Formats: sequence, C-alpha cells, structure tokens
Amino acid sequence: MTRTPIIAGNWKMHMTLEDAKDLVLGIHHTLKFPGNVDVVVAPPFTALTTVVAVLKESYIDVAAQNLHEKDQGAYTGEISGNFIKNTGANYVIIGHSERRQYFHETNEQIGEKITAALRNDLIPILCVGETLEQRTANEHFAVTQKQITEALKDFSEIELEKMVIAYEPVWAIGTGEVATVEQIDEIHKHIRTVLGEMFSGSFADKVRIQYGGSVKPSNAKDILSLEHVDGALVGGAALKAMDFIEIIKAAV
Repeated sequence: MTRTPIIAGNWKMHMTLEDAKDLVLGIHHTLKFPGNVDVVVAPPFTALTTVVAVLKESYIDVAAQNLHEKDQGAYTGEISGNFIKNTGANYVIIGHSERRQYFHETNEQIGEKITAALRNDLIPILCVGETLEQRTANEHFAVTQKQITEALKDFSEIELEKMVIAYEPVWAIGTGEVATVEQIDEIHKHIRTVLGEMFSGSFADKVRIQYGGSVKPSNAKDILSLEHVDGALVGGAALKAMDFIEIIKAAV
C-alpha cells in the first residue's frame, strides 16, 4: 500500500498575522514543487482566514488547531467546525496532548469533536500518545489503544477514510527528546494493528500515521523512512520556513 506522506506544521500559540504571512510565503516561494507529499499548516484561529487567502494558489493546505463539539451556541470563546470550514481550512487537529493535559479533554469528547469535524467536511488529524510515566510503566501500547478505540468506536471506515492519526509521545514534545527509531517503528505498527482489529486490514493499510515529537531537519529522514510512518506533525521547526522545508523534502 502506497500512502502519500503528510507533513503538518502545528504553530500552537505563535505567529501574528504578519508573521503568519511571511512564514507561509517563505515556504511556498522557496519550495515551489514539493513532490509527492501533502503539506499542511495549522495557524492560530486568528490567522486562519489570512493564511488561507495567502495560500489560495498554493499546494499548502490549512488546518485549525482545535474545534468545539457543537456548530453554534452559547459557548463563549469557542470556535466551531462550521466557522473553520467557512475560513477555507480543510483539516483540524483533534486531541493534541496539550488539549488533553491542560484542558482535560477526554477520549469521549475527542470522539465528539471528530463527529463535528466530519459533519463540517473537515479532515481530522487525531493525536494519540503516552506520557513519560506511562512509557516508563510500559503502558504505551495500552494507552494508545485506549485512546484510539474510545475516540473512534462510533465511526465507520467510510466516515474515517481521510482521517490522519498523529502519534506524539508527550515526553518528546518540545523537549528536544525524540523517541528512538525502534520505539517509533513499533508504536506505529501497533497503531496500524489496532485499526485493523477495529475496522479491517485494508482500512488500516490506508490510514496515514504521522510522528510528532521534536521532529527537525536533522532527524526527519530517519523517522520518515520507517515503513509505517507516513509523515510528521511538526512543532517548533514548523515556525522556521527553511527547517519546515527540509522536513518536507525528507518525506519525498
């Protein structure tokens, strides 16, 4: 099964409008033909419309970093999938470890957010991964399996055919620590096995699984060359055009 790699840059709470414009134009103009790879950037909500407009004729697609379960209502400060789709974005990151950690999002809530994304024709990038304590206790397989099965239990293969999964060990996000290629390889295989058991082997073979956690130009090639790794969810390195470009190149 040949899966098109996908490199996504999660900007988190960084980038003013001008910074956002400069960054995406720097990526687009420096790397005009990326090859067989899908490229996505995830700006803050405030920059979504601007970035979509700047990238209108570009190969770069746009994601939101989160969404609310409902499409409208009395939810002060929240952003709905309907609003996100209206900006022109096509992807949304769901269940990022920082959302789980700081905002106490549960697997059930994450499942509801996936429903909201699909209802609004947004492609979900579902994040899963274990903490350092869970890794040390050898619970990483069980944790990722629980996150996937509880979030996806109410969906069909057809509904999830475009879904992307991002495995992000919490202990490697923004820390400079990176899982070894052996650790990355075995957990990605495990995730594909879980999907096969939940749905079917053919479905599991189609789903793209990214790695996220201190991905940078110096380690991208080794990570992206692994059989079951289909891209990267990039944090800090996505804020620098040349670093992000080098990671894109490593995926082709």
